[in-house]
Amino acid sequence: MIVVTTDAVPGKQTLQTIGIVRGNTVRAAHAGHDMAAWFKNVVGGEIEEYTKLLAESREQALDRMIAEAAARGANAVVGVRFVTSEIASGCAELLAYGTAVRVG
Repeated sequence: MIVVTTDAVPGKQTLQTIGIVRGNTVRAAHAGHDMAAWFKNVVGGEIEEYTKLLAESREQALDRMIAEAAARGANAVVGVRFVTSEIASGCAELLAYGTAVRVG
């Protein structure tokens, strides 16, 4: 599966536009990670626990988007974007979306 942020796959012709596909995940940080993050917020520095949580969330959302595209017969997804939103305190959604296409 080809996944790009551009509107077309360079060097390929779009044969069919299938439609929008998406994948999302909602995650909350572990209480122990929140304590570590609070401490880092006081002293400064990267909050590795949150960095890892968001990286895992992005991959899961991307995997779900790709699975939907494949199930609909696509071999590429163009115009891929990520969006995050806070659902509740310490709980966030990460959404990956794009346009499923067949390229040749």
